[in-house]
Amino acid sequence: MATSMHLASQLAVNVLDAHSLLAAFGVLGVGVVMFAETGLLIGFFLPGDSLLFTAGLLCTGTADRAVKLSLGPLLIAAAFGALVGAQCGYLIGRRAGGALLARSRSQRLREGAERAEELLERYGHAKAVVLARFVPVVRTVLNPMAGALGVPARTFTLWQVIGGLVWSVGLTLAGYALGSSVPNVDRYLLPLVALIVVVSLIPILAEVLRSRRGARVRGEGG
Repeated sequence: MATSMHLASQLAVNVLDAHSLLAAFGVLGVGVVMFAETGLLIGFFLPGDSLLFTAGLLCTGTADRAVKLSLGPLLIAAAFGALVGAQCGYLIGRRAGGALLARSRSQRLREGAERAEELLERYGHAKAVVLARFVPVVRTVLNPMAGALGVPARTFTLWQVIGGLVWSVGLTLAGYALGSSVPNVDRYLLPLVALIVVVSLIPILAEVLRSRRGARVRGEGG
C-alpha cells in the first residue's frame, strides 16, 4: 500500500517545480535533471538553477522537514549529472551536427541556439562554455552546438568541468548556507528562487556590458 502511494506521488510530480521534484525523487532526481537539462535538448525547460538552490536549502532541514536530503550525496549527484550531461550533449552535437536543432519546432530552443553560437563567436570557446552554465536554455543547447561547430574536445571538456562545478556546487552551497543562517527561510522560498535566477544571469550581463564598453573604446580610438 505504502509503495503504491509513493509511486502515485512520483507520477503526480510537477517537473517544473523544484520542490515537487525533490519531494518525489530526492537526490537521485537532482542528478537526473542535471543530466537531462545539460545533455538532452528535451530538458531545456527543466528548473536547473532553482532545483540546485532549493535542494541545498532543504539539506538544512529548516525549510521542509518532510523532505530530507544529505549535502554530500547531493553535491555528488548534482556535479555528476551536470558534467556527464554536458559531455553527452557535446558528443551528440559532434555526431549529429546541427541536424537536431534544425529539426526542432521549439522557438525557445532556436533562440537559445542563436545565443549559444553568438557566445562562442564573441567570447571564445573557454569563456562561452563557462558563461553558458548560468543562462537557462543556453546551457542546454551550447553543448551540442559546441560539438557541431567543432570546438576541440579537450578545450570543451576542461572548461565545461570548471563551469559545471562552479554552477552546480556553487548554487547548492549557496542554498545550504542561506538555509543554515536564516531562520524560517521557507517563508521566503519563492522570492529567493526568483532572486537566484536573476543572479545567475549576472555573469553574462557583465560580459555583454564589458564587450560593448570595449567596442565603444575601440571605436573612439579609431
